[in-house]
Amino acid sequence: MQYTLNSNVGTVVAGGNGAGTSTTQLNNPRGLYFDSSTNSLLIANPGANNVVRWVIGASSWTLVAGNLNGSAGSGSTGLNNPWDVTSDSSGNIYVADRYNYRIQFFAANQTNGTTIAGVTGVSGNNATTLDQPLSLALDNQLNLIVSDSFNNRIQKFVRY
Repeated sequence: MQYTLNSNVGTVVAGGNGAGTSTTQLNNPRGLYFDSSTNSLLIANPGANNVVRWVIGASSWTLVAGNLNGSAGSGSTGLNNPWDVTSDSSGNIYVADRYNYRIQFFAANQTNGTTIAGVTGVSGNNATTLDQPLSLALDNQLNLIVSDSFNNRIQKFVRY
């Protein structure tokens, strides 16, 4: 929903067509990142196991990462309950891939990701593992800050 200043009435800007996997639907959307360069939202869409881009004013989304059909995956193109998403100034995308226990990095305009934090399919509480990462941010040096929710901690991963 989008609300103008001093208004209590909002406008739907993405989704609103019931839960699903079609390009006009979202399924349990969680994390949002506004990309001012494209006037669009990157949306972590965990119920559909993907991340989508919805241009403000458009009636549908395009796939950024994950699967079109909503199935979970753990390979370089798959996601399993992505919870948050952010981007850097080069257009690279970072995804908190909750049930794969990892952070995936997608170079600008690429659909094959690389694990940059955590270990795919392995939950843990040491310095290199995560247990259900739910939120992430980049600082001004592009270090990655991750809320490692089931370990009750915030971890910082230095840019490599």
